[in-house]
Amino acid sequence: MGSKIIIIDDSKTIVSILQDILTKTGFVVESVTEGEKAFDMILSFQPDLILLDVLMPDFDGIQFCKVLSNDTRTSHLPIIFVSQQAKLKDKVAGLEAGADDYITKPFAEDELVARIKSLLRRAKQERVFSPLTGLPGNILIEEKVKNVLAETRRKFAFLYLDLDNFKSYNDAYGFFKGDDVLLTTSRIIEEVIKEQGNADDFIGHIGGDDFVVITTFDKVDAVCQEIINRVEGQRERFYNKKDFQKGYIETKNRRGEKEILPLISLSIAVVHNEKREIKTHWEVAEIAAEIKKYAKQHQGSIYIKDKRIE
Repeated sequence: MGSKIIIIDDSKTIVSILQDILTKTGFVVESVTEGEKAFDMILSFQPDLILLDVLMPDFDGIQFCKVLSNDTRTSHLPIIFVSQQAKLKDKVAGLEAGADDYITKPFAEDELVARIKSLLRRAKQERVFSPLTGLPGNILIEEKVKNVLAETRRKFAFLYLDLDNFKSYNDAYGFFKGDDVLLTTSRIIEEVIKEQGNADDFIGHIGGDDFVVITTFDKVDAVCQEIINRVEGQRERFYNKKDFQKGYIETKNRRGEKEILPLISLSIAVVHNEKREIKTHWEVAEIAAEIKKYAKQHQGSIYIKDKRIE
């Protein structure tokens, strides 16, 4: 079976054209014309790539892209914006929201298919092992979580680690410095797990500034706090002296307005089965997304453990 693609566009004509092009190329295609149904459809269809219209009557494609990029269940999915608008500022806004590519209507069939295939190839490579950190990517992470859950009596703790304010850092300091932050963070995680974790603990890199660790519940406090301490201990070298001493980055958004952006911090969501049963990897992702959202409401680095019992 070919790769699965979901089209989110309110124009039935565009949907029909895209479905025809993609189906005859060998892709499995699903479509949504109502924005409010899009997220549920993505979760049920589990696509390999999303074609997303920027402007639909009932929702903002750029905001929806941000939602997808910030949810652990969908953050790994490549997104191509499809729009009639070709203005540079719109393309920049789309890419800043988390999209991987941008194509304008009317589009050339060969170019569209080539871009989709290129993105799928890149996404597949990144899902096996991260090209930057060398850590296991999404495919191996999912496989590991499923294996852990299959051992019905096994107790585990799933740590979802997310660098806060990383995107604004990348924008201000550039991708080379951003990659250094990610590499430093991955090495810190590996060092801490080697020193304070278990021999069979698992470390993965979902992509971007998101990492995972699978360990045991008794290790959570020591591991989380030590990772936070070491990441914060490296922050001074990430920034120039002026920004670090101020404790924030001063920049301008795409509207030319001044913004004050905090320094990088670390949010860790901890999912575990000490007090309740977890049956699927989707449950793990859903719980992690909820805890992560709560953790990000706090300023500075923090780790939060799931406290629900059912």
